[in-house]
Amino acid sequence: MSDAASAAETAPLSISAAAARRLQKVLAADPGAALRISVKGGGCSGFQYAFEIDATRAADDFVASRDGVSVVVDSASLEMMRGSELDFVDDLMGQAFKVKNPNAVASCGCGVSFSI
Repeated sequence: MSDAASAAETAPLSISAAAARRLQKVLAADPGAALRISVKGGGCSGFQYAFEIDATRAADDFVASRDGVSVVVDSASLEMMRGSELDFVDDLMGQAFKVKNPNAVASCGCGVSFSI
């Protein structure tokens, strides 16, 4: 296994190429901003992801970058998302950012609610 593949597997959060391309479009009008992902209680499976555009950074934020865009996650949310990949899907159900979380033992059909 290459070092790059090994690093991707152990990264706290990675960004797919599709998500990076979409983020380039979304963030183009707001230089210095990033997509912030947080985990909140609620949703039909116990937890849900919240997405917002944010230019602020806290000292304990984790920042993942790819192709000139960044995703920011607070330390508490990162513990529930460790090893996840942010992806962007465009299918018959619509367009959306999706978190592929290996820690989730269940999720609902909406793709934003999960349990661990």
